[in-house]
Amino acid sequence: MVGILAMSKAGHDKGTIYVIIREEGEYVYVADGRIRTVEAPKKKNKKHVQNIKKKQLTEPESGFKDLEIRKIIKEYQEEGNVKG
Repeated sequence: MVGILAMSKAGHDKGTIYVIIREEGEYVYVADGRIRTVEAPKKKNKKHVQNIKKKQLTEPESGFKDLEIRKIIKEYQEEGNVKG
């Protein structure tokens, strides 16, 4: 699941696109590269996110970078998939 684009299905951030950067049990940690950075990801229950399997980032040895996350989310939105 790590590296997959996901959309929040519940909470005040409903509809927000994130990249899953870490998994722990029934929770995932997501980042958007702007408000939720790699250093301060949002903890979400897996059932509150919908995976978007169209894109996937491979985690580099040095970990995810906010710039890469912003770029992949922007590319996805520009394809007309999500209003942003």
